[in-house]
Amino acid sequence: MKRILVALLAMAIGGPAQAAGADAALIEAARKEGQVVWYSTLIVNQITRPLALAFEKKYPGIKVQYSRATSTDVALKITGEARAGRIQADIFDGSNTVFPLGDADLVESYPVESAKGYPPELRDANGTWTALNVYFMTAGYNTDLVKGADIPKSFDDLLNPKWAGKMAWTTDPTVNGPPGFIQNILALKGEAVGMAYLKALAAQKVVNIPAAQRVVLDKVIAGEFPIGLMIFNHHAAISAEQGAPVAWARLEPFPSNANMISMVKGAPHPNAAKLFLEFVLSVEGQEEVARDLYLPAHPTVRAKVAELKPDAGGFKARTVTPDMLRAGEKGWTAIYQDQFR
Repeated sequence: MKRILVALLAMAIGGPAQAAGADAALIEAARKEGQVVWYSTLIVNQITRPLALAFEKKYPGIKVQYSRATSTDVALKITGEARAGRIQADIFDGSNTVFPLGDADLVESYPVESAKGYPPELRDANGTWTALNVYFMTAGYNTDLVKGADIPKSFDDLLNPKWAGKMAWTTDPTVNGPPGFIQNILALKGEAVGMAYLKALAAQKVVNIPAAQRVVLDKVIAGEFPIGLMIFNHHAAISAEQGAPVAWARLEPFPSNANMISMVKGAPHPNAAKLFLEFVLSVEGQEEVARDLYLPAHPTVRAKVAELKPDAGGFKARTVTPDMLRAGEKGWTAIYQDQFR
């Protein structure tokens, strides 16, 4: 009888199908706060807004305020707010944002109930971060400009003189940019051979674009460059579905990592933040991630385009774990600055 009363109370407060781990007390406390503020690195039109709208539909009365910036800028913004004693953000995401903020004691530990089934490499045991989505990076190419035998099929194909000055990548100093490419080459080829390869690639004069990976891909689609390096394969799929002349190449292994989502310590809307995390990491939230053509982290939720992930896509990937990232990122960035800038 008690269980029935609890279920009826949950339905009265928030509807018949609440996110896993979201009990009635949390929902009511979140509604009293009325909003959650999310600093995101994700593209607003593609996934941030759809996730926010899905949450707001499920939990009327709680608004999601969001803004987009790079991982570095998100960390700087939250750090600046903390120093001023005016923290505004409740939630943030990024591929490495959690580390500088964790070092500054600005990350709240909250083990998300709906993420209990995630594999260990996609969630922190202490609850400081959980993977919201996963990334696989490769080369994207303009299908009007690169055809047949010219499509790169290995990293060595990028050294063809025909591509000199015609390839571009972001200046993003994280593992999703050139440092991630560098770590992958060194792991694949070994230190000596890998460095020789990177010097040969640098001689190709890869163009540095001071913008996000999405901007680089848009320049490839526009024909400014035949090839873009370190492109998210799902971005190419999104654009191809809309009719753009773009595809992603199978340069194996793909460097892969997670976009981690966390709660800010001292968040002004802590209950709404927890409820938001429970939602976006649940099966229901992850199905929205998949609908938006991003790659869900939840182990039971399939990607909308299954071929974007290794098992269904038949490609190999090398995951950069948080421990690898913390240990090696500075060295990979130094190589990038020395060889490619």
